[in-house]
Amino acid sequence: MIQLFKYLVFILLLLSSKLSGQETYTLDECVAYALEHNLQLKDYTLNTASDRETYRQSIRDLLPSVNASTNYVINFGRSTDPFTNDVVTTDFFSNRYTLESSVDLFRGFQKINTIKATKFLYKATQEENLQQRYLLAFRVMQAFYDIKFFQGLVAISKEQMTVSQANYDLVARQIELGLKAGADLYEAESLLLTDKLNLTQSKNQLATAQLQLIQEMNLEGTSKITIQDNLTDNQVAQAHNIIQSDTIFAEAQEFMPLLKAQELRVKAAKKQLAAERGSLFPSLSLFAGTASGYFETTRDSLGSTIPFRDQFKDNTSQFIGVSLDVPISTIWSARGRIKQQKIERYRAENNLKIQQQLVFQTIQQLVQSYESLEVQRTQSSQKVKAQELAFTIAQKRYEKGLINALELFTAKNLFASAQNENLQVKLQSEINKSTLDFYRGLPIFDIQ
Repeated sequence: MIQLFKYLVFILLLLSSKLSGQETYTLDECVAYALEHNLQLKDYTLNTASDRETYRQSIRDLLPSVNASTNYVINFGRSTDPFTNDVVTTDFFSNRYTLESSVDLFRGFQKINTIKATKFLYKATQEENLQQRYLLAFRVMQAFYDIKFFQGLVAISKEQMTVSQANYDLVARQIELGLKAGADLYEAESLLLTDKLNLTQSKNQLATAQLQLIQEMNLEGTSKITIQDNLTDNQVAQAHNIIQSDTIFAEAQEFMPLLKAQELRVKAAKKQLAAERGSLFPSLSLFAGTASGYFETTRDSLGSTIPFRDQFKDNTSQFIGVSLDVPISTIWSARGRIKQQKIERYRAENNLKIQQQLVFQTIQQLVQSYESLEVQRTQSSQKVKAQELAFTIAQKRYEKGLINALELFTAKNLFASAQNENLQVKLQSEINKSTLDFYRGLPIFDIQ
């Protein structure tokens, strides 16, 4: 029993240690988790399912309609016998059954055009759903790189605080040896406290960035997330292949879900217009059916009511016919609907042009940013090296008493600013490159 208890305790401790261990997420894992758990994305999925059912129903509308009906009628006072057509004053009841089917032979191709329109709309919602998945992935990527940026700020702030702590300890020892006055210690302490404050602010910004990623992923039960460091410092090799806006836009038109969805909506609007025009034509339908009934007044030669089974068989009849409907007064309302649908078609075409213009302008901005970021990336790396050398020299001069604390603080801040700028440019370049690759149709995310 004691051994079993020890074994259970060991298992519980092992499980608790696994649960407490924080999982490290890569960018692809963050995107995959967000795609699976994002609630807004599920709403778009439901819209797609709804449009799919609408499309299927439009196909089923081609099938013949079958209707069955029955009634039970009790007559009081003076009435007509439904079997003999004689006027009677006695109370009686009758029961009738009808089974009828009808099918449209011609309706101005309304149903065919409606099927095509709903199919285009269904495909459009599929593309829009895919577009929302891409947008979510880009939001996750932005939040992911924001965490990296603030992690870098925290690391830089820690380095700055370490230097300030070392200088504070140095000044304290020099005061003990009588090499410096007590006022110098206050300056060193002020610089140390400033760096501690910067570190606290950087940690708070990091926590905010982590919360943003957690919310985008809909990750429950945690307020912190650990991401994998996969940032590279490699220059992009295909620089000359992705700087043509027209080329990238042509590639984007071939696959981009937003543009494909709007193109499908234009096609759907045209088919909806054709369906509305079909209401101007006469409609022809074929119908057929069978009917029977039971009448309490139907009697045999002895005056007895004929049984239900016999009446149902004897009263059975069949019918078949065609129906022609010609719109006359309704033609004006039909023309009004046609004009409204024309406006919807023009609106869909205009929206397509607007989306194409926005995508092209976005690509132009990305290409321009890419070219400038590549230059900034090289220059900022050189600036970091220069400021690091300047700070190293200033630190040595400060230790020898050749400069004051304010001059050292200025050199240290310039070095930290250069590091922050270099980190920001690197991350912006990574995001810019990934976004351009997306518009080129390259597999940036595993969305499907």
